[in-house]
Amino acid sequence: MSSISIIGTGNMARTIGALAVAGGNTVEVMGRDHSKSADLAKALGGATQGEWGAVPAGDIVIVALLFDGVVPAVAHYGDALAGKVIVDISNPFNSTLDGLAHREVTSIAQEVAKVAPAGASVVKGFNTVFRHVLENGRPDVFIAGDNVQAKAGVEAFIKSLGMRPMDAGGLEMAHWLEGAGVLTMGLARHGVGGWDFALGVTELPA
Repeated sequence: MSSISIIGTGNMARTIGALAVAGGNTVEVMGRDHSKSADLAKALGGATQGEWGAVPAGDIVIVALLFDGVVPAVAHYGDALAGKVIVDISNPFNSTLDGLAHREVTSIAQEVAKVAPAGASVVKGFNTVFRHVLENGRPDVFIAGDNVQAKAGVEAFIKSLGMRPMDAGGLEMAHWLEGAGVLTMGLARHGVGGWDFALGVTELPA
């Protein structure tokens, strides 16, 4: 099983943390608000509380923050993240939820890689799945990253949650995964007409 640290105390942190504990992983919760991180660690049962900005105990560090807080948080942690696998799960939606907040061909994950310390690896993942679907279903989880070993570790973690990891390629694909997050919003409000679904891959029999 995997050793996981979660930076953040919101709904996605709670959901991924609960799934991680249920999957037999070691889980640490880290948040700016000490009382909130303590409450979440207690609610997860078996999780521990870490100190904001300290070296995470987990080999895999999931940054479960709103998109505009991800890069500043990674920059704040600095060398404390050296050698870690940093997983960015954010969706940088614009104000109308029909496009990306950044206009350039980049991604939050790619911007994280620019400020991450030497030896850290960045993986994009979990951003194409609505929280309640992640909590109640077994969706495909798309990931992207440049480090093969880092992605293998994240894939093993995803499998421990009972889900199927799908490797989309290098970190440049994180931009398109963020676009897929926009696609899910469009489908939810139009073609599907609801939120109880997830994007996935159907493989035809040989």
